[in-house]
Amino acid sequence: MPGVLTGFAVIGAVIGVGYLVGRLGVLGPGASTVLSRVAFFVATPALLFDTVAHADLREVFSAALVVTVAGTTVVATVFVLVARLLWRRPAAEATIGALTSSYVNAANIGIPVAVYVLGDASFIAPVIMFQLVVMAPVAFVVLDTAVGGRRSVARSVVAPLANPVTVGCALGLAVNLTGWLPPEPVLRPVELVAAMAVPAALLSYGLSLHGAPRPGSGDTGRDVWLAVALKTLAQPVVAYLVARYALGLPQPTVLACTVTAALPTAQNVFVYAVRYDRGVVLARDAVLLSTVAAVPVLIGVAILGS
Repeated sequence: MPGVLTGFAVIGAVIGVGYLVGRLGVLGPGASTVLSRVAFFVATPALLFDTVAHADLREVFSAALVVTVAGTTVVATVFVLVARLLWRRPAAEATIGALTSSYVNAANIGIPVAVYVLGDASFIAPVIMFQLVVMAPVAFVVLDTAVGGRRSVARSVVAPLANPVTVGCALGLAVNLTGWLPPEPVLRPVELVAAMAVPAALLSYGLSLHGAPRPGSGDTGRDVWLAVALKTLAQPVVAYLVARYALGLPQPTVLACTVTAALPTAQNVFVYAVRYDRGVVLARDAVLLSTVAAVPVLIGVAILGS
């Protein structure tokens, strides 16, 4: 289980540094928001451009993609229905909740897990591409519309398209499909900025934990626990059922689909919540609790599937 433990240890260490910096007050008030905005507006678009531009699209369009779409759709829909119909949550908060329930940490936990547990990093490719090219842009459309209030039709259409994350994905996809890569003097700065995305998001998240109340408490407590239950338990179960019984995939692929679905909520969701100032506590608590809960779940899935 070294892949599982290594991935979590790396993330925990960087978050711990962020928490320590926040506790010492080195960066002053508002540091978490500033770092989060740097990650959202600068580093993450560069990372997504670099990732999508170099991705092998043939690995993406596979049976595993069908499983990813099914698992994501089911749990996100359940959260939205409960949040909107039963708890009367606003659309923006329900959208952040849907992301916390279904948007997995495919990069800094998923890749080590795929390499060490599954033996092949390509298993994570469909998840990464689906989240970057479909999930995030769709969520931004809803968030831009919900947060922006009443606006013209033209502005409602343009706002999501002007989102820096969407732009980064679109440019990367265009480069991938055309087969043309920018020259090294252009790519190197992009790669350098892209390398800041994950550390900035993790440090920002760690900073936000300083002085925060006990996770899963307060007005958003039931939202948090529903999101964690859907993310940690329901999504891998749905993925397993679809992969094994609906599609009849071979055992190694079933294991890969189940493991990737059991990954915890990505810290990107917290960055998105801070950007739109909606569901910040929900995202913060769900990321922490799902990360803790995912350790035994991933180990259990790996043991049962081996």
